[in-house]
Amino acid sequence: MTEAATPAGRLGALKAHYPVVIVGGGINGCGLFRDLAAQGVDCLLVDKGDFCSGASAAPSRLIHGGIKYLETGEFRLVRQSAMERNLLLKNAPHYVKPLETVLPVHSWFGGIVPSVMRFLGFKAKLNDRGAVITEIGLLLYDLFGRHFRTMPNHRMRLKRAMRAAMPELTPDIVAAGIYYEGRITHAERLGLELLLDGMADNPQAVALNHVAASGDGQGGIVLADALTGARATMTADVVVNAGGAWIDAVNRALGITTRHMGGNKGSHLIVRNERLHRALGGRMVYFGSADGRVNLLYPFMGNVLVGSTDIPVDDPDRAACDAGERQYLSTVTREVFPDIEIRPEEIVMAYCGVRPLPRSDGLDPGAVSRDHSIARDTMPDGRIPVYSLIGGKWTTYRGFSEEAADLVLDRLGRSRRCSTRDLPIGGGRGYPADAGAFVDALADGLRSREAAADLFARYGSRARLAAEAARAEGDRPLRSLPAYGRAELAWICRNERVGRLADLLFRRTDIALSGRLSLAVIAEAADIAAESLGWDAARRQNEIDATLQTCHAHGMAMAQGHSGRSA
Repeated sequence: MTEAATPAGRLGALKAHYPVVIVGGGINGCGLFRDLAAQGVDCLLVDKGDFCSGASAAPSRLIHGGIKYLETGEFRLVRQSAMERNLLLKNAPHYVKPLETVLPVHSWFGGIVPSVMRFLGFKAKLNDRGAVITEIGLLLYDLFGRHFRTMPNHRMRLKRAMRAAMPELTPDIVAAGIYYEGRITHAERLGLELLLDGMADNPQAVALNHVAASGDGQGGIVLADALTGARATMTADVVVNAGGAWIDAVNRALGITTRHMGGNKGSHLIVRNERLHRALGGRMVYFGSADGRVNLLYPFMGNVLVGSTDIPVDDPDRAACDAGERQYLSTVTREVFPDIEIRPEEIVMAYCGVRPLPRSDGLDPGAVSRDHSIARDTMPDGRIPVYSLIGGKWTTYRGFSEEAADLVLDRLGRSRRCSTRDLPIGGGRGYPADAGAFVDALADGLRSREAAADLFARYGSRARLAAEAARAEGDRPLRSLPAYGRAELAWICRNERVGRLADLLFRRTDIALSGRLSLAVIAEAADIAAESLGWDAARRQNEIDATLQTCHAHGMAMAQGHSGRSA
């Protein structure tokens, strides 16, 4: 039996007291866990679902410097975002890659007055960002990103040059700004690797998924394991609420009444449209639409990612990408590529996340700051502090985690041992300068060099571990999806905290995200997970049913038969 299947379950191995308990395994919680573990702090992280399964699984999947924050004068946030983007390109090169970005410009002088008004803090609708405003913004952007520079400075291109490079681009433009951002190929795995790194740094630090936390009314914390039904009670010196949009709900469960959060939902589509994919030419188009929003589209795992909306929601558990949002995102792209239509059947997946923004009653959703802050409350006993991590985003998680870790260390009376600034993450550690030579060596004993290249693309330097498992168990491909190996999935199940089948298919691998999920893949992956994790026939079927429900929630069209490789 696996540890999770034993009567005591995973909770039986926990200590009765931890200096720090972190509730929430999104990117803010994962980053803080890794930072504290690196300082030698015994901390416990729990999440009621899987790691990075809430808003952290539903971003635009960009690591960006926040160029739009220049319009609201948030220079500190732009400066931090640009620096953290460059650090991630260096520390996580296996998942964070440069992305050439095009900013279409429809006039020479448009937007100057509303831009000045927004910069000064006045309300103003900005429907047109002209060439002058765009050039000033990109010059400032280059300036803020000068430290740890990893990508070229921007350049401006006139209409003729841009139309030559991207013939399907709307003829309504007069020019375009070209600059570079970062994209994250697999955000959920980056969050997981932060946790794995933290547990390697300090074996007394523990991260558990599918475990809910509540208060016992006396300052203690009650944990409930959804996988086994086990329960345990423990104490902590500090509690950190990293529940994202659920921060107020987490506090309520702990016995604290707060009104910190006022989230907005952002929906995205993953679209299989070959013409649109070709039209992008490997670039992202980041554009202001006629309604004043900023939208984006770029190549993603062989498909195109389109985003996003910005709509206030009261209950993050009820947030979903509705029909209106699907229609909006499908049609707004025609402002950039007027002759390309996205048909409903081309939507591979729709997903929605609730941004963990501070409460700002009555404020326009797009005007709410994306900066972060830390709220301070106490457990019902009045002694144990509860720090709630409000705001933040994928790009700036490390800096936010460092601020929170310093606050926690000060409360514990401990000093910082090291900075995470230059620490490689997961498969970015020992990342080879010669990728070809690494893949050549990795291919020894595997079914093909192509399979070795897939492992390297998925796991970076951690591909060595997956390859060792494949050699030991026989490197056989899945019947339903030959791009993945049976031993590879079994290795993930045993070593990467897989608790549910959906964890494996939606977050540990890119099978669902790339649109390659089928009934056959689900069944075969369930067989491997059941064997690896000790599931009986009833549990296996329950996991299949739950995965199908998740597919339905994302509006996924199931692939049929054998699937090919992702682009």
